[in-house]
Amino acid sequence: MEPLKSRAPQIPLMEKRWAFPMVLCWILCAVLLLSTFNKPITSITITTLFSSPPPPLILSNLSSPPPPSPSIPRFAYLISGSKGDLEKLWRTLHAVYHPRNVYVLHLDLKAPAMERKELEKKVEMNQLFKMVMNVHVIRKANMVTYKGPTMMANTLHACAVLLKKSKDWDWFINLSASDYPLVTQDDLLHTFSSLPRNLSFLEYFSNLGWKEDQRAKPLIIDPGLYKTKKTDVFWASQRRELPTAFKLFTGSAWMVLSREFVEYTIWGWDNLPRTLLMYYTNFVSSSEGYFQTLICNTPEFMHTVVNHDLHYISWDKPPKQHPRTLSVSDAVHMIDANVPFARKFISNDAVLDKIDDELLGGRRNESFVYGGWCEGSPVCTEVGDVLLLKPGFGAQRLGKLMDHLLVGNSGFVTGNQCK
Repeated sequence: MEPLKSRAPQIPLMEKRWAFPMVLCWILCAVLLLSTFNKPITSITITTLFSSPPPPLILSNLSSPPPPSPSIPRFAYLISGSKGDLEKLWRTLHAVYHPRNVYVLHLDLKAPAMERKELEKKVEMNQLFKMVMNVHVIRKANMVTYKGPTMMANTLHACAVLLKKSKDWDWFINLSASDYPLVTQDDLLHTFSSLPRNLSFLEYFSNLGWKEDQRAKPLIIDPGLYKTKKTDVFWASQRRELPTAFKLFTGSAWMVLSREFVEYTIWGWDNLPRTLLMYYTNFVSSSEGYFQTLICNTPEFMHTVVNHDLHYISWDKPPKQHPRTLSVSDAVHMIDANVPFARKFISNDAVLDKIDDELLGGRRNESFVYGGWCEGSPVCTEVGDVLLLKPGFGAQRLGKLMDHLLVGNSGFVTGNQCK
């Protein structure tokens, strides 16, 4: 029998298979340990062991949040007029101009074609407007009849144009050539900088009073919808009852609307904007009810409305279709109202010169109202820092109004809007 011989221990087959992975694991562990002490070794080792290194991590994007958007808002203006309003419109535009804002100008079809062409030419020839490119003229003019729905349609048209022209304005303001500011744009921008961007300023009443019988129940047809010459509306013999699908509201045709509400009005992600548009087609003076009824019947927006049109308007007693024409004798009342706008004025009246001198920093002729953005010689012929505001006494007056509307004892504070 052959004697037993001592043999070297044999490594099983399975242990041989795991030997290399275990060694590789030890190497990786050693590399990771060394990486805590020597950063260059880490980068070299990882790049060597992996054919596709991971993309670099940009720490600046994580450590620094994106810069906040400017707190100073932008306004989107519609300034509209009719026959003979060219010079008034041009003066109002200069009085409310600021390079940060955007403007749409409209002379309706009643204005002669030569007058509308002159407006286009004035805008095209203005060097500041050419440089900033924030003043736009509606070239295909609309027929506008105040009693009918065409004024409402013209306002909606301007809203759509403004949404297309600029993506970052905050409030829409509609003015006529007969309106004029009582504060500078620096005053207005400064005051609105501290306001929530979803607020809309809109005068409204749920008690229709005499308007129920004389405006809500009659049915009218506005020839301005289908004719090229302006004629008065005509009345149908049949009348209608008040609606039950929504509640009617009425108020002023002049307003300051949030961009969010304007987008809802134009795009209408539910059907109420279109339904009301069809209903108000046959409504007397629909521009004094459409926006009020829409915002007050939409839960998403009804608690964002402030019951004020931010205008000083003086009416006859009893009130007529249009307000009184303002004069120098109304100046004290206008200032005491603490509002940013007033209407209506006749062309080149002495009261406008008084406003220029005492409220708008001494504006002259076709010059702009002085603001923090103004540079160049003559002044305000070049654009400086559009975020630099120089508010004055007008901002103090406007601040008092906002305190009353938003802080004092008002429906907005108590949540009783649209009652």
